[in-house]
Amino acid sequence: AYVPQNHCRPSLQTLMTATLPTTYNKQVDSIMRAKMSLVRFDSEESAEKWKKEFQHHAMQYFETLPRKLAKLGYKSFQGGKWWEFNYQNGGFSHGMTTGWTEEDRKKGGKWFKQFMGGTGLQLARATMEPVYEFIDNNKENPFFIWYAPELPHYPFDAPGKYYDLYVDKDMTESAKRYYANCSWFDDGVGALMNYLKDEDLFSNTLFVYVNDNGWEQNPDQEFRHDSLRWHNGGDKGKLSVFDQSFRTPILFSWEGNINPGRFDNALVHSADIPATIMDILNLDQNNNYGRSLLEMIESGKEMSHRDLIVGYVDKIRWEGDMMGKDVEAYWLREGNWFFSWNLTFSEKKLFDTRKDPGNELELSAKYPDLVDRFTDEIISWKKKIYEK
Repeated sequence: AYVPQNHCRPSLQTLMTATLPTTYNKQVDSIMRAKMSLVRFDSEESAEKWKKEFQHHAMQYFETLPRKLAKLGYKSFQGGKWWEFNYQNGGFSHGMTTGWTEEDRKKGGKWFKQFMGGTGLQLARATMEPVYEFIDNNKENPFFIWYAPELPHYPFDAPGKYYDLYVDKDMTESAKRYYANCSWFDDGVGALMNYLKDEDLFSNTLFVYVNDNGWEQNPDQEFRHDSLRWHNGGDKGKLSVFDQSFRTPILFSWEGNINPGRFDNALVHSADIPATIMDILNLDQNNNYGRSLLEMIESGKEMSHRDLIVGYVDKIRWEGDMMGKDVEAYWLREGNWFFSWNLTFSEKKLFDTRKDPGNELELSAKYPDLVDRFTDEIISWKKKIYEK
């Protein structure tokens, strides 16, 4: 399975809207232009400031998954990472992220935490009480929970009971700390599931898991001496244009409705998650990019879902800025092939992901016909996306 971007915010927007980041951004620009035509600005500077602020609040104008679910009486809870200023902008009825102030902006690194989710980042790292309280108050309602802790994200400061699981293992210190954060996340998920079991809600709840972007941290890699990689992982994960930056498992679990222990290798996209949820509830999907996986889930059979996936990248890893460097790049996955095309750097790369999942052996010179075909696919995809 694949997410659309190599960093988190666009991938999270896709889960809310079932659209690709390119489509979402086009729609934001269209809405912004319409709103700007109704405002009088006293300077170009004030207009630019207004546009920047609008980006933080744009999701309030979208028919997000929580807004669709609300039509069926669902209450919804946001906890964890959330870049869209406050939970109301996403259409949640309840939430932990409440926005920021002008004073918050002046706090340097602390401002970034506010931008990423503010008090929402306390979920699982410091407390589970807000989500438990939401469940307690909505036992009689159908509900939707956005459980997105800042884990296993940096900082790698898992409590000792998680670090101790790895302390004697033959691996680097950065691997031990990253895997400890993974176990911390796992424990939070387990706690949430156990709470639903205690409240007799577990068997009536569909659980879905997905990463927001890929990460590279092998047992033999040490990143603590390197601030960029300590925060972002290895060079073929987050903010890269390699297969590992976009690839993710997607898990569906629903006791009594989905047979456990079944694996499927169909090519799917994270936008298919909201599409599937809407299909289960017979909600209109508005011809978004996402395609429901319900038939695949219900049939229990291996099924073809997508022939290929194409994506756009606007940032890549850069030593000069932890947040990355602006670029125009594209990637494609078809069968066993992963292809990337960085227009900014005039680079094309091809990998056989089944034989070479780490993308170590670059094959573009060996398969020029594939490179030409995948280049044409991206040109065609780009034309369709931007002409809509």
